[in-house]
Amino acid sequence: MATRLDVRGLTVELPTQAGWVRPVNDVSLTLAEGETLGIVGESGSGKTMLALALMGLEPPGARRKGEAWLLSRDGAGDRRGDDLIAMPPGEMRALRGREIAMIFQEPMTALNPVMRVGAQIEEAIRLHEPSLSKSEVEHRALKALGQASIPEPTRRAQQYPHQLSGGLRQRVMIAMALAAGPGVVIADEPTTALDVTVQKQILELLAQLRRELQLSLLFITHDLGVVAQVADRVIVMYAGRIVEEGRVAEVLHRPRHPYTEGLLRAAPRLRREKLTPIPGTVPALDALPPGCAFAPRCSHRIPECEAAMPELRAAGEVHRARCILVESAQESVNAVR
Repeated sequence: MATRLDVRGLTVELPTQAGWVRPVNDVSLTLAEGETLGIVGESGSGKTMLALALMGLEPPGARRKGEAWLLSRDGAGDRRGDDLIAMPPGEMRALRGREIAMIFQEPMTALNPVMRVGAQIEEAIRLHEPSLSKSEVEHRALKALGQASIPEPTRRAQQYPHQLSGGLRQRVMIAMALAAGPGVVIADEPTTALDVTVQKQILELLAQLRRELQLSLLFITHDLGVVAQVADRVIVMYAGRIVEEGRVAEVLHRPRHPYTEGLLRAAPRLRREKLTPIPGTVPALDALPPGCAFAPRCSHRIPECEAAMPELRAAGEVHRARCILVESAQESVNAVR
């Protein structure tokens, strides 16, 4: 499959009273056409900041380094691309929504509370296609609502966000993201705060849209069960860095980094048993330990773990983990059944 997004060494730095910190640190990833790549980790691991940096929506004063190539094909079939990191703000505004879009975590804060939802979707379409007539824009907005499986789209378009349920508001966010026809969509925890039934419907909708529209989906979540359901590959992040990556089935059934193992042991299961939380908390970005950032919480740590930050090491054909014990991980890190 053709690559749609190619991120190389992306680093985001934020100014603090203690100096510059890196919520995203030397992250590299690829996303293929029609693929779903899951990004998982605890709060504070850098997942959302990575998404915002790719969209050019990082906080004021932030610095971005590295490359993020958004690739497409021209009429002759040749690859052409834009570096999202080097792109001027004006060009990024034109690209955002048309080529790459984002479904935000909380629709009640992302949607304008004093605008009807139909008008908000129309605004997104009109921004990228100003030559369309009013009736054409309205038709496109209703079509987007229909794609998002919103019942009675004509009536719903006239309603305000507070008049919709949480599930319908999230569907409106999906419709808005798809309205201008992007090929790459970033979904930042789109099922947070939804009940289980609605969560299942939203996940099925995203999977259906990915198949029908050949979308490339970057899916951010803290829920490993969701990753197992929707993603082809998964990246595990900790303290701003990728600590493990590979095919979903291999990473979830044969974790090669102690942090991934800890996440799996702390996840609820159908069978009744005691959950095992990971001890401690994610370290503050301005007080990272020497060497491996996970070492203070790791039951497998050895003195060498504190000497230097490990590189990502091969743990399989397309499986890598940032652990110096990865060669003996099969014995030192038990697979979660």
